[in-house]
Order: sequence, then structure tokens, then C-alpha cells
Amino acid sequence: MALTRRTPRLGLALGSGSARGWAHIGVLQALREEGVRLDVVCGSSIGALVGAAYAAGELERFADWVLSLGLRDVFGFMDFNLAGGMLKGDKLIAFWRRNFADFDIESSPLPFGAVATDLHSGAEVWLREGSIADAVRASIALPGLFTPVATGDGRLLVDGGLVNPVPASLARAMGADIVIAVDLNSDIVHRHMYPLALMREPEAQRAQGAVAELPPEPAIELARNGDWMRRLKFWAPASGEAPPPRPSVLDVVMTSVNIMQMRITRSRMAGDPPEVVIAPRLAQLGLLDFHRADEAIAEGRRAAQASLPQLRRFMG
Repeated sequence: MALTRRTPRLGLALGSGSARGWAHIGVLQALREEGVRLDVVCGSSIGALVGAAYAAGELERFADWVLSLGLRDVFGFMDFNLAGGMLKGDKLIAFWRRNFADFDIESSPLPFGAVATDLHSGAEVWLREGSIADAVRASIALPGLFTPVATGDGRLLVDGGLVNPVPASLARAMGADIVIAVDLNSDIVHRHMYPLALMREPEAQRAQGAVAELPPEPAIELARNGDWMRRLKFWAPASGEAPPPRPSVLDVVMTSVNIMQMRITRSRMAGDPPEVVIAPRLAQLGLLDFHRADEAIAEGRRAAQASLPQLRRFMG
């Protein structure tokens, strides 16, 4: 019996990444300009927030608000808390309910899903029903930063990025045949390294000034650890120079979470690879740099445009 041909369903999985998540706006804008019609959208953490705005048909208004954020506005959303997390998150979600659509996910104009993590069992939780604002609040509840969300059945939900940072599997479960995944953490570890191109400089190129000179590194460490160590940025204190400041506790925790999410993403994508991966390069943005949306959106747009040749293979 011959199989009936059908149009494949296209799904978008928006990954976690805190302030880097504004890049998702640029990705969605670039896809729309290319005429890409999505059938499914889902997200984890900040990806759930942007995905909810898109599913509700509010992307452009949401983008205008995001671009208007200054540092003072970002801190204005912080409702400090002493138990369960630094922030309650109530101000942000209350703002969403007042200014953007809050409706049952089942009635979403575009099929939408969010990922959260059960704090007690460690299980991955797919949020496919109930208030879209409540689903977003649970998905963005980064441990230590936002307080967990209690559900009616006694569960405590935290950030979905702990178990599924780029939820391609959820997009497939929602019926997507072709999955576009947006990974915001792919270059996190590389931000303290030099590009490999700087390590491969023939003398002729150096003479022509085509290759930048590397700063001097400790010779003993280079001899002991091999040439790969030259890719790392060393700090060599001058006489009387103070050492660089140590990162804060929050910086250490959040960077550790980013590394964990990067490793989980690589593992899960190896087992069930999406058809297209969009990977904005945003390692320069910090955890709470939500006021730098213009940079993130521009990079999201650039990364999406770079992936279009790969995507067109499935669209033709």
C-alpha cells in the first residue's frame, strides 16, 4: 500500500539561557521574514517566555517592550525574597498578565508547550494545559534565583533547563516532523579561549600582519601542558598589580548551571538530533543583562539567517 504524502509539521524549540533568551526574538523575526510557518512552538525557561509571546500573537509588541528595558526597569521587576530563591517572580508574571495575553494553553492560537522540572523527583514536566502565564512562571524558576512554583497536586516546579535546556523532544512529542532548535549555551565555555585561527599562523602571515600577536604566557605552564594551553587567556600579574576580582557566588552558580545545561544539551541532541540548530553567539552577555536586548536580538537574527540554507532543504 502506497503511503500518502503530506506536508511535514514544523516545530521550534527555544532553549534556556537567561538574558541571552532575547535572541529568540531575532530568530523568530528572521524566520517570519523568510516565510517560515511554524506549526508548533515550545520552550524551556526564557525560551518558554518568548515562545508564549509568539504563540499568543504578541511577538512584536513584546519585542518593543523588551527593547525599551533599561537597567532600572530590570531591577524594578526584582521582588526580593528570603526563602526558596532570591526573587519571587510575582512582579514579572503580574506584568505579563496585565499587558500580554494570559489564556489556557489548550486554546492557544499556535500549539505551545513549556518544560519545567519537578524539584522532588527530578522528573521532566511538560506543561501543555492551564494558564500560559503559570506555565512560563514555572519554566523560568531558576533555582537560587526564582522561588519554585507549587502546583495543585503538591509538586514544586523549577526551571526546565535543568533537565531539557533545548526541548526538541517536546516539539517532536507535539507532532513536529522537522525541528528547529535554538541553543543559547553552545559557546559559553569558549568565551575564555582564543580562536584556533590564532594558533595556526605561518610566519608569512605574521610578517604581513594578518594574524594578531598573542599576549605572552607563562613559559613554564606552556611547556608543562602543551600548545593547547596557549588558547587560554592567562593573567600574568605585573609587579604590584592586584589580581583580578573573584566572581561572586551568583556568578559561580549561574556559570556552573550554564555549563551543566550545555553538556545536557549536547547529550540529548546526540540521541535525538533536531534537523536544524540555530546557535547565537552570546557568551558576552551576563545572567541579568536583560537591558542589552538589542545585542541579543541582532545576534539571534544573524544566527537564524545563517541557518536558512540548511532549513530550505526541508522547505523545498
